[in-house]
Amino acid sequence: YYFPCQRWLAVEEDDGQIARELVPVDEAFVKKDSENDGQSPATLGLEQKAKSTTYTVKVKTGDKKNAGTDANVFIILYGSKDDTGIVSLKASKINKNKFERGKVDEFTVESVDIGDLKKIKIGHDNKGNSTGWFLEWVEIDAPSLGQCLKFPCGRWLDKSEDDGATERIIFPAELQTVEYIPFVPYEITVYTSDIFGAGTDADVFIVLYGSDGICTQQKSLCLNKREQRMYFERNSVNQFIVELEDVGDIIEKIRIGHRGGGLNSGWHLDRVTIRRLLPNGK
Repeated sequence: YYFPCQRWLAVEEDDGQIARELVPVDEAFVKKDSENDGQSPATLGLEQKAKSTTYTVKVKTGDKKNAGTDANVFIILYGSKDDTGIVSLKASKINKNKFERGKVDEFTVESVDIGDLKKIKIGHDNKGNSTGWFLEWVEIDAPSLGQCLKFPCGRWLDKSEDDGATERIIFPAELQTVEYIPFVPYEITVYTSDIFGAGTDADVFIVLYGSDGICTQQKSLCLNKREQRMYFERNSVNQFIVELEDVGDIIEKIRIGHRGGGLNSGWHLDRVTIRRLLPNGK
């Protein structure tokens, strides 16, 4: 069995996860790479993405005295087919100090396909100076499933409050479930030119346009400023797997640019290639 990864396991890199579920790939992919016939391991990205689901998890800490926690928070997502196992919520995309009173934190959780989301378990390890936590709600958005679910809690996870539990199983509020057309993964490869000053540290974004006026949202290719500094260097090739609205079989045009700012914002773009999985998995 071959389990390629090619991803960071680091709080400050990629999506902030320090554990990953990997799916096996066909031996032919690995052999092609070893024979050096032009099959890059990176081309596995789209195939692997099709077998996994990315969830955006938002967590709201209540606006009560001592509601925030310094303990290590974890979550488990339970689906109709499987569960994610314990996922540590380490790197909030919004706040440096996470789980503070009245704040919403956002995390990325990636997992193999667990089916329809049925319930979650969320809790903490009760370690640190201020461990008690008042959890208002959890919201989980799964673009590839076309679902956004709300899990109301409104209770303490505290050994000295409520029933003394530090973890809870929560079910989604059916009336607050939002359904939309599922997103699909696109593999976007960006080639920066080989001329002086070609690279940029700016926030690069892309929009895809299909037929009949359909287009995607404007999506940043980098997750954070650290990635902006790492990518889009002179004469570089950078590949991104991005979940976006399905614009259909034909991409009529794209809009790509950056938001300026910083010392080295000017960018000389050579070309962009885009591919997506067709519905039959090819």
